[in-house]
This record gives sequence, C-alpha cells and structure tokens, in this order.
Amino acid sequence: MKNLTVIKVGGAVVEDPQMLPSLLDSFAAIPGPKVLVHGGGRSATQMAERLGVETVMIEGRRVTSAEMLKIATMVYAGLVNKNIVAQLQSRGCDALGVTGADGGIIKGHRREVRKVDYGHVGDVDCVDGKALDSLLDAGFIPVVAPLIHDGNGNLLNTNADTIASEVACGLTQYYNVTLVYCFEKPGVLADPDDDNSVIPAIDTEKFRLLTADGTVSGGMLPKIQNSLDAVKKGVKEVIITSASSLDNLTAGTHISL
Repeated sequence: MKNLTVIKVGGAVVEDPQMLPSLLDSFAAIPGPKVLVHGGGRSATQMAERLGVETVMIEGRRVTSAEMLKIATMVYAGLVNKNIVAQLQSRGCDALGVTGADGGIIKGHRREVRKVDYGHVGDVDCVDGKALDSLLDAGFIPVVAPLIHDGNGNLLNTNADTIASEVACGLTQYYNVTLVYCFEKPGVLADPDDDNSVIPAIDTEKFRLLTADGTVSGGMLPKIQNSLDAVKKGVKEVIITSASSLDNLTAGTHISL
C-alpha cells in the first residue's frame, strides 16, 4: 500500500500569519497523498466575542450552543478553510476544502448529555474512507474542517483532533497512514515552560502516569487519547510535534501502544 500522511494543524498555527506560510511550504513538500485537518478555535472565540456570544470550554473542549454552531460553521468551513485552500493552491497543491458533511465523508451523532451538555457537539460514528480515497486518487488534497453531519440535516461541531484521528483510521484499509499533530510546541512537554523538555515517547501506561501526576492536562488529554486510539485502530504512527518540525518527523513525541 502507498504511504499517506494526515496532518492536523491547530488554530494557533493556522491563525498566525507568520507560522502558517512556513507550515504550508512544508506540507506542500510532503511526498505522496496527504490530508490536512485544521482547527480554528481561537478565530471562533474571537468572532464570538465580537458578536457577543459567550465561549464556554470544559476540559479543553468547546460547548457549542446554537449560536456558537453558526459561528463555528462560518469560521471553520468558511474563513479558515478557504484561506488554507487558497494558499495551498498557490503552492501547486490541488487542495479541496470540505467538512464532514460534504460527500457524507464523516457522519456522527450529537453527544449524549451525561455530566456535561456540550450542546451541538458531535461524536463520530463512521468515516467514508472510500470517498476520501476517491478524492485522493483523483489528485485532490482534502482540507478538512472540523464539522460533521448526523444524516438528519444537522451540522455538529467536533474536536479537530478527533476528526484527524478518525480520518486517519478511515483510510488505513487503503494506505499506510502516518498521523501528525502539529501545534505551536515541539511536542508533549514535561514542563510546559521549557520547550526542551519534550517527552520523546508515550504509550498507554506512560499516558496513565502523566495524567495521574498532572503533567498532561487540558487540551493535551484528548490529543494523546486520540493518538492512542488511532494506533489501536491501525494507524502506523502518530507524532505530536511543532509546525516548524514538519520536515523532520523524527522530532517530537511519538505515540505507540
């Protein structure tokens, strides 16, 4: 099977006019088929503030009210997605911007209310890997915004790290998939104030220990959990690294079972 790279880039990178061009240069240089999944939470938060809509976050995840869903759709699928697509086109990449609703690529359901009501937030049920493979086979580079649909006409906001993991898993029957989470730090850090404290490798037991002692918390929790889930489902390798290290994937934190 061919090798395929799924890159997830966080909002702090895609919204930085200095970091984004460098990342897209590196992404464009990756050989073979590839997919880019992006966030954009900071832009959504800024837009919500401008429109007078409250932003609520719980354990690194956004609570999505009906008004916040409108903002998320406008920002993720519109402004952020099309800016990335346009910039990739200028680098000779035939990028195609999509959400999970386009082509029925990612279907899910509204998250059940347990301790927390996350509102219009979706959990993924299935990814149409064949549809994505068809786009890749036609020469397109999918640029995926973190919105899915429920099959009943409703859009749902979904964590972009989860989208990246599910897309990577959905393509494992067609490719040898490497999943890379790119953000503003060089990897998972033992000391959040020291960029030289990268933890080079994390497995299931190491994750349990890092969570128990508080080394890993907040938004990094779902990122590592998604990584471990992806490896369990057949993704060849998961790497958490900085946007500036995209051309050197031996760096960063490597996730295994």
